[in-house]
Amino acid sequence: MKELTLFVMRGCPHCRMAQQFTEELCREDPRLRQIPIRQIDENEQPELANRYDYYYVPCYFMGEEKLHEGRCTKEQIRKVLYTALES
Repeated sequence: MKELTLFVMRGCPHCRMAQQFTEELCREDPRLRQIPIRQIDENEQPELANRYDYYYVPCYFMGEEKLHEGRCTKEQIRKVLYTALES
C-alpha cells in the first residue's frame, strides 16, 4: 500500500468536504484506515506544493501520479482510497 499525499488549503470548502468524505468512508470500511495519508497545507509548505503538478485543491497524489484534483464527490474519494488500498 502506497502513501497518499493530499494537498489542501486552509479555509477551502472543497478541502473540508474531501476530509469529511475520507472520515465517513473510513468509518464504513475500517481497512481504509490503514492508508497512510500525508496532508499538506499548500500555504504552509509552498516549496513542497510547487514540486507537484496541480492547480486546484484538494489534490490527491500517490507517488507522482495524480489521482484526483479539485472539487470532489464521495464516490471520487472512494475511488482514490481504494486505488491506494489496492496498490
